[in-house]
Amino acid sequence: IGKAANLRNRARSYFSNTDKLPPKLRRMTTRVADIDFYITGSEDEALILELNLIKRHHPYYNVRLKDDKSFPYLKIDLNEDWPRVQITRRPEGDGSRYFGPFASSRSIRQALRVIKDIFPFRPCSRNLNRAMSRPCLEYDLHNCSGPCIGAITREEYLGAIKQLILFLEGKQEVVVRQLEDRMKQAAETMEYEKAARLRDQVKAVREVVRWQRMATTVQGEQDVIAFAQDKDQAYVQVFFIRSGKLIGRESFTLQGTRYEEPRQIMTSFVKYFYNSA
Repeated sequence: IGKAANLRNRARSYFSNTDKLPPKLRRMTTRVADIDFYITGSEDEALILELNLIKRHHPYYNVRLKDDKSFPYLKIDLNEDWPRVQITRRPEGDGSRYFGPFASSRSIRQALRVIKDIFPFRPCSRNLNRAMSRPCLEYDLHNCSGPCIGAITREEYLGAIKQLILFLEGKQEVVVRQLEDRMKQAAETMEYEKAARLRDQVKAVREVVRWQRMATTVQGEQDVIAFAQDKDQAYVQVFFIRSGKLIGRESFTLQGTRYEEPRQIMTSFVKYFYNSA
């Protein structure tokens, strides 16, 4: 399965000078029984169709992600009065903020555990327009700030969500400064329990930053991709660098890479990874 601006030339290239083709393509040309095609309205439409057909049919002669599925994202629904942080596999243009993609449900749940320790957002779908008599277990476990019982104001909650977004964008130093300012204000007004909670948040964010620091001159945002090839599989890692810090990495296994050139493997992976949404 592939796309071409000139289908006649692409098909002809497979059947002329076959001795110069890679072994995998030579073998493919001996097994062709029929050729089917779709006409699309644009290059982007052709790319999306190509990816969807590869996902659906898993063709042997294409490089493909092992156990392919749509990648999970973190979603913060900013349309809600009390925004939640959720996992989704279908990013949409609905005004929400999306962070990802992550390689697996396991990796995204690990990220959620770290985030909850620092920013205890509400995980439930309760109607918060009416007060609850008692909180759920998540509040007792310190995984939720308790908006359902009035333990936090909406203004405070939205402020925490804004800091969470900055954190996910890799702007941890900004978050630390904001938390320290709030901690000092709480101490000055003798809100010592609140100041202690903010102190613990500062400590947790600093710990994350400490593990993220790396020697780099990278400015802005970059993804660094590395891979190794072994027989019919290739192993790829994507390192996510934001604001000069490594904020995460994801691992992937690709199948059907025997006889493929490294350049073709990388091209297939990049195309697949960044259009998986």
